[in-house]
Amino acid sequence: MTIIINMRDGIDERKLRIAARLIREGKLVAFPTETVYGLGADALNESAVRRIFEAKGRPADNPLIVHISSFSQVHELAREVPEEAKMLAREFWPGPLAIVLPKSEIVPKVTTGGLDTVAIRMPANKIALKLIELSGRPIAAPSANISGKPSPTSAEHVAEDFYGKIECIVDGGETKIGVESTVIDLTEWPPVLLRPGGLPLEEIERVIGEVRVHPAVYGKKVDVAKAPGMKYRHYAPNAEVIVVEGSREKVGAKIRELVEEFKSKGLKVGVIGSADYGADEFFFLGRSVEEVARNLFKALRYMDRAGVDIVIAEGVEEKGLGLAVMNRLRKASGYRIVKA
Repeated sequence: MTIIINMRDGIDERKLRIAARLIREGKLVAFPTETVYGLGADALNESAVRRIFEAKGRPADNPLIVHISSFSQVHELAREVPEEAKMLAREFWPGPLAIVLPKSEIVPKVTTGGLDTVAIRMPANKIALKLIELSGRPIAAPSANISGKPSPTSAEHVAEDFYGKIECIVDGGETKIGVESTVIDLTEWPPVLLRPGGLPLEEIERVIGEVRVHPAVYGKKVDVAKAPGMKYRHYAPNAEVIVVEGSREKVGAKIRELVEEFKSKGLKVGVIGSADYGADEFFFLGRSVEEVARNLFKALRYMDRAGVDIVIAEGVEEKGLGLAVMNRLRKASGYRIVKA
C-alpha cells in the first residue's frame, strides 16, 4: 500500500513527519521539488538506495543526486569544497543546481553509481526542504518515474508509475520548473556542464566564469556517467519521437509535411509545440521557454495516454532554458532529428 500525503494547501508538519520517519526506516518516499518529483531514500543507507534502483529499473552505474537542507551538510558529504562551490551555493541555493564534488567516505558508492564523486543539491521547495530537515538525513533522489520514461511533474504522474510499489507519495501539486536540475562538475577545471537543466548555463558563467559543455549534452556517447541523464536514453514516451529543428517558418512547414506523411500511412500522430499542424493529438507547450519547460514532460505523458503512434516535437532556440528543453527532446527521440 502507498500512503499519499496531501500538501497542496501548505505544509502539515505532523503529516510530513510520517514521510520523514519512513525515510529514516529505509523506505521510499516520492516528494515534490521545484524541478520534478523525486523518488527519495536515505542517501547513506545502502539497502535503501538499492531499492531506488530496483523500483525504477535504473542501471547501477547511473549516479543519484543527494538532496540537502543546509549547506553544512556539504562538508559532511564532500571531501573538498572549493570556493566556486561556495559561490554557486550562495547565489543559487536553494535552487535547481546540483554540484559534483569529491565524495567523502560516508557516502556509499551505490549512491554515486560507483564513482568517487557525489552530486549535491539544495532544492527550492519548502516541502522538500522540510522533509530533509525532519528526516535528519541527506536524501538521494532521482526523478520519480520508471527509468527511461518522462519525468513526473505531479503526484498523479508518480502514482501512474509507482502506486502500490513504494511506501509514500507526498503530493505538493505541480512542479514549477518542469525539467530536472542543472548539473555542474567542479572536480575538473574549467568546470563542466554535465546536464543542462532548470538553471541556465549563462547564469552559472556569470558567477564563476567559463564553463565547458560536456559533449554528452549534445548526444555524444559516454562510457562513464558522472551525472544522471548522460549515458542512457531518458524521458521517452511509448511512441516514437521526432524532433524538428530549424527556423520557425521552416519548422512549421516540415512538421505539417511529416504529419500528412504519417497520417497517410494510417498512423495516429501527435504534435507538441506551438500549433497542431493537422495532427490527431496536440499539446500546446507554451509561449515562453519557461512555459515550454514546465509543460514538456506533461505533454509527453499526455501523448502516452492518447495512444499516438508517433510524436513530432517542435524544437526551440538553445538559449537559457532552451538548452535543457532541447537536451530532453533529443534524448526522448533517441536523437531522431529532422532539420527543416
